[in-house]
Amino acid sequence: MFKEFSKTLTIAIPLIISNISQVSLGLIDSAMIGAVDYKQLAASSLVINLVAIPQVLGIGMTMAMSPLIAIANGQQDVHKASKVLFNGFLLCTATAAIIAVSMVLGKAILFHLGQDVIVAQLAQQYYVVMAWSLLPMLMFLAVKQFADALEFTKTAMLLSIISMPLNAFLNWVFIYGNLGAPRLELFGTGIATLITRIIIAITLIVIVLRHKTFQPYIQARHKAWKFSFKTWRELLHIGIPSSMQYGMEAGAFSVSGIMIGWLGATAQAAHQIALNLASTTFMAALGLSLAGSIRVANAYGRNDTNQMRSVGTSTITGGLFYGCFCALLFIVLRQQLPYIFTNNNEVALLASTLLVFGALFQISDATQAIGVGLLRGTKDVKLPTAFVAIAYWAIGIPVGYYLAFVVKMGATGIWLGFVSGLTVSSILLNLRFLKRSRMLMVTG
Repeated sequence: MFKEFSKTLTIAIPLIISNISQVSLGLIDSAMIGAVDYKQLAASSLVINLVAIPQVLGIGMTMAMSPLIAIANGQQDVHKASKVLFNGFLLCTATAAIIAVSMVLGKAILFHLGQDVIVAQLAQQYYVVMAWSLLPMLMFLAVKQFADALEFTKTAMLLSIISMPLNAFLNWVFIYGNLGAPRLELFGTGIATLITRIIIAITLIVIVLRHKTFQPYIQARHKAWKFSFKTWRELLHIGIPSSMQYGMEAGAFSVSGIMIGWLGATAQAAHQIALNLASTTFMAALGLSLAGSIRVANAYGRNDTNQMRSVGTSTITGGLFYGCFCALLFIVLRQQLPYIFTNNNEVALLASTLLVFGALFQISDATQAIGVGLLRGTKDVKLPTAFVAIAYWAIGIPVGYYLAFVVKMGATGIWLGFVSGLTVSSILLNLRFLKRSRMLMVTG
């Protein structure tokens, strides 16, 4: 089991670093805008919560590419992998454009969510620019999924690392008005994010087109790079349920964030701090999930069901240990971590309390992410989508609302809702993979 996990971890480490780097952009934004004013941090939280749902819908669509390419790679079918790359990139770009236009046209929603009026006003311009930044983001992720599926993960990792100092520098320029630029504060954060995403997307596309590793797939373009209804149908078969899975999860967190906004700007700022930290630890679990999905899909393509199950069980076990480590980390450092993002003692105190509850769901958060990825690697997406819907929307949100507003537990009640939803999701998804892999071993 350790041998299989070490192989998965070798693929996962660059993915983890890349994921953490991407989330770090949000952490950098929050820390730098939090230094301006806590209401601007609350406005940032409002936009991040609203953007999260359409953003993960788009990310879910890109997730359809890696298992299909990994399966084709396991079958040594270069033409099929190249066809998925081309059609997947088109699909993801079209998805991003539709999402961005819809978000901009619906920006008035900021004033209809029961939020502080000043917070909603501060959020307007930032919301619009973050909507448009989804275009280069999803283009980057589409090409990254192709490279990741071929286990070529280091280039995207390096670009993600480079994006952090680049984004911080652009934040320094546009938030505070340095080097002759106007002082744009929260709007400047969005401008910096947009420019950063454009630069790394263009860079990765150029690398894939020119690097020798990808030349067999690029050379196949004359026959493979054509619109294929069959390929779009395959992508949508996995992409739509994957988008729904991520959308329902992000939607649950976003709705919870909006409900916390009803409790005031202090509670919302504290929630965003704790959620930023939880999102950072989640990126490592997501990296393990992606790596496990790629290896499971490759074995699935070769019809090697024994290895498929071995990869899956070892990845689940590794995620379990990782979740325990993160839980301990949150508890030990709960009083120090919030001050990375704010100097407001009231906000920091509430954030430290939320981190205790964040520690409780670290294990289930890690293992449920892995369960989703492993099942996607076997093209099993429909029933897992139903599991996610039940866990978050039939359990997590109602429990959170009841505890927060009926029992009067406030923000801590909503975070206990997170715990309940994630735990149910983890149990259902991982039991499903264990059952499915056992059946494939018997029939395969």
